[in-house]
Amino acid sequence: MTSTTPGKYADFEGLRRQAIALRREGLSRRQIRDRLFVDNNDLLNRLLNGEPAPEWTKRPNAKDDLRARARELRTQGMTYDQIQVELGCSKSSISLWVRDLPKPGPRYTDEERRGLMNDGLARLRAAQDNERLATKAAARDRVGKLSDRELFLVGVGLYWAEGAKDKTYRRSGCLQFINSDPDVIKVYLDWLDLLGVTRERMHFRVSIHESADVFEAERFWARLAGVDASAFKRATLKRHNPRTKRKNVAETYRGCLVIYVTKSADLYRRMEGTWYGIVLGAGPAT
Repeated sequence: MTSTTPGKYADFEGLRRQAIALRREGLSRRQIRDRLFVDNNDLLNRLLNGEPAPEWTKRPNAKDDLRARARELRTQGMTYDQIQVELGCSKSSISLWVRDLPKPGPRYTDEERRGLMNDGLARLRAAQDNERLATKAAARDRVGKLSDRELFLVGVGLYWAEGAKDKTYRRSGCLQFINSDPDVIKVYLDWLDLLGVTRERMHFRVSIHESADVFEAERFWARLAGVDASAFKRATLKRHNPRTKRKNVAETYRGCLVIYVTKSADLYRRMEGTWYGIVLGAGPAT
């Protein structure tokens, strides 16, 4: 087709026919402008009015697929937040794409939401429990078998924390220990074994609330200590105040075990001296 010249602008209809013909041949606006020497964009728009652009000139819209997917997810009942997580685009874009669609109703009833929340909390607590157990197990396994020195030092620290101690106004000079934790009692008995203290030198007594099962408590502690329950001294009963609400009323409540070691003045002095050695040894180096 022969190109026109600027002098042809006066023949608008003829120029339009040429422009439409070029458009239908698949030319772009720039190509038509150059062919027809039309530098005025308004005139070019009028010449091409109603004629669609050829497919090859259309730029692909990268968000078309996202828009279609967003609309699909919205019709499935998803919220803006859920669509944003799924597609990774902004909520403002999502709002523009789907605002003509009806707002989805609640996906769950109140009862279902509570159930889901409780299930989530249960899973969280189970994971936390497993983490705690794993941490404890790893720490336990790192300890290994205690040497005699290690057990001796542990026992001294344990006694100083829980055992009876001399006062300036009362010097008894003997080992007397009381505790309600079976594991603590076991370690303390192992410590006494290390020191060569036989069971014959130990006096046992239960200290417990009067409402508890004294006989069963004595049997429990006797089995733990490896002695006969008949060897126990008379239990110390704690009077119960009815206005006080006790929490230690479960079947596992067995009171406290009191262990008194006879002829232990020298052991007590060794224990006390070792404790102060630990205090000095734990301080900063000078």
